[in-house]
Amino acid sequence: MSNLFEDTPTKELFWLLKQIQERELALPDFQRDFVWEPSATQELIISIANNYPAGSLLAIRNTKNYFAAREVEDAPALNGVQPTYLVLDGQQRLTSLFQAFYGVGEYRYFINLTPMLNGAEIDDEDVLFHLRSSAKRGWQAKALKRFSSLEGQAGDLVLPLSVLMGAKNSFYRWLDEVCERIEDKDKRVEQKRKLLALQESVIQNIEAYKFPVVLLSDSTPADAICTIFETLNRTGVKLSVFDLLTARFWPENVKLRDMWETAQNDYPIIQDYEIDPYYLLQIIALLRTEAAPSCKRKEVLELQADKVAAIWGQAVKGLADALTILREDCGVLTPKWLPYNTLLIPFGALLAKHPGKGLEKGEIRKKLIRWFWCSVFGQSYENAPNSQAAKDLQEIGAWITGGSPPSQIESFSFEFAALYEVTPRQRALYRGVIALVLSHNPRDFHEVKPMTRALIEEKNVDDHHVFPDAYLKDEGVKETKRRECVLNRTLIDRTTNQSLCRRDPKSYFGEMRKKLGETNFNKLLKSHLLPSGEDEPLMMNDYDKFLEWRCNQIGQAISEATQNA
Repeated sequence: MSNLFEDTPTKELFWLLKQIQERELALPDFQRDFVWEPSATQELIISIANNYPAGSLLAIRNTKNYFAAREVEDAPALNGVQPTYLVLDGQQRLTSLFQAFYGVGEYRYFINLTPMLNGAEIDDEDVLFHLRSSAKRGWQAKALKRFSSLEGQAGDLVLPLSVLMGAKNSFYRWLDEVCERIEDKDKRVEQKRKLLALQESVIQNIEAYKFPVVLLSDSTPADAICTIFETLNRTGVKLSVFDLLTARFWPENVKLRDMWETAQNDYPIIQDYEIDPYYLLQIIALLRTEAAPSCKRKEVLELQADKVAAIWGQAVKGLADALTILREDCGVLTPKWLPYNTLLIPFGALLAKHPGKGLEKGEIRKKLIRWFWCSVFGQSYENAPNSQAAKDLQEIGAWITGGSPPSQIESFSFEFAALYEVTPRQRALYRGVIALVLSHNPRDFHEVKPMTRALIEEKNVDDHHVFPDAYLKDEGVKETKRRECVLNRTLIDRTTNQSLCRRDPKSYFGEMRKKLGETNFNKLLKSHLLPSGEDEPLMMNDYDKFLEWRCNQIGQAISEATQNA
């Protein structure tokens, strides 16, 4: 058999990204969609900035056109162009890096250089951050507007990663333009010296970073390619912090893996929510000291076996209690509807530290539920979640023990109109709205039974359109975001969703009213925060009025959830 491998060169990151931009490097059409969270992209960028290995890539020369090709998400459309190479392994990494460095996709990425000039590392949470590109309101929209201009970038010394891509917008040119805005010559020279030092220590690593690329020969049979691809997707395993500490603690007779298995057996809810054991270690890191708590990776890696063993049981119970509250009071019936996984860290730590007794326990629960909703709709865990977790442990802890509510609770506000912009791509806010609807005990669309985790699994219930997407297209609603926004979504079983198909709501829901009866029909729709009256917009097929009506309903539900003390 001939050698499958044509070559194993190393290729500069920016060269690879340029090949994507020029439609020379693309994906086989069978590749799954891009699914990475922005936090995963940030972790990858940090690895690259530190010149750490980030794995190899696997590609095949596309001369024989084995597979239909498609472009990397948010890259220029192929439009019939046959790419030279197809990526078999590395899609998620290349897509995330292409979007970050070309300034496309759902998020924009920035480096805050000010803390780095004061000695911070790029993996410190206040250095690398992201903003949602479609934000039109709130702090993200303001920050995006500011950092989209050179004036804003120079004023706060914030570098968009997209500046680094290509000679036209290179770091040196950006540096010169930023420093030109400093009138005092001595200060200008000093600032430029400091920024050049950063270029040498960090930016240069990014600009010169190389990936090993395993290139398959174009003589590789199609069945061999499929086997290789399937094997890669079955066996890709990442060594975690939990794995490292498991190995380190073993000689001290602290068997982390056995302890984790016992925790899941004792509290099945932990297994139900598919919790990463690293979160439990972060909870322990927060609890290990009263002064300046932290759950960053560095602090977790510094945990000692005896400290982990001592706090483990308390932390496990806190985590299980947090999940129980999320399930029973916050509508997070399944892992899919947890807006921020990282919220579990402070939530578990707060309950471990302040379990409460009797009536006090109920008051603590009430405050934590309000904090949860304020955190979700205030998007406080969108960036720097570990720093936010440490801050909340202290501030919410002080509130629990008799202090005043912190400012993020006391002065919380949410602009209802922002809901028009929330689609499944805005993962946290979208999940938060669905969880909020679930917290109002919605009924299923068949027997008007209360929605439960078991029913969701049994009936294959998922988030679907209320006004069917195909119907809206037929009616001329061209803007995808307007059809996909969370105001037009609720939890519907698969059978009902298939029945809706292209039908107008008045027709379908009119039949449902006759089948269920007036009382059950009204109970069903109101439980989903949907209008049920015959003269209301759902039954009148008035999509604009429907969005307006539901925006007000969900907005009011957000207000109630975030203002009840």
